[in-house]
Amino acid sequence: MTEHYLGVIGIAEALGVTRHAVHKWRSRHPGDSRHPFPEPDVEIDGAPGWRADRVEEIVRWRDGLPGRGAGGGRPTAARQDYLKRAAMLGLDRDEAMRVLATFTEEFPEMTEPELCAWLIDKWRP
Repeated sequence: MTEHYLGVIGIAEALGVTRHAVHKWRSRHPGDSRHPFPEPDVEIDGAPGWRADRVEEIVRWRDGLPGRGAGGGRPTAARQDYLKRAAMLGLDRDEAMRVLATFTEEFPEMTEPELCAWLIDKWRP
């Protein structure tokens, strides 16, 4: 049976970033750093591969980077869309981020982009 893995490009597509971002994360956050990038499950001819079921782990790793997470760092496109919609409904940024944090705790199986899309959909007239 053939096993399938995600390479750098697959991880980049799953996280909505460029492959350059994944390469940069790996080089800036090696295994001996304070916040090491998740080690690949396999390496073939120098190319790393991760099991598809580890995407959430890598998302959590990225969200744990300094300057990221609730209220910090450059917002993702999903968060930007969510914040725009929340503002249209009269929520300020702090209120909107508290709502998002609450739902993140309630639905840990959902990624932030999934939660943002779900909330936007629920708020449609």
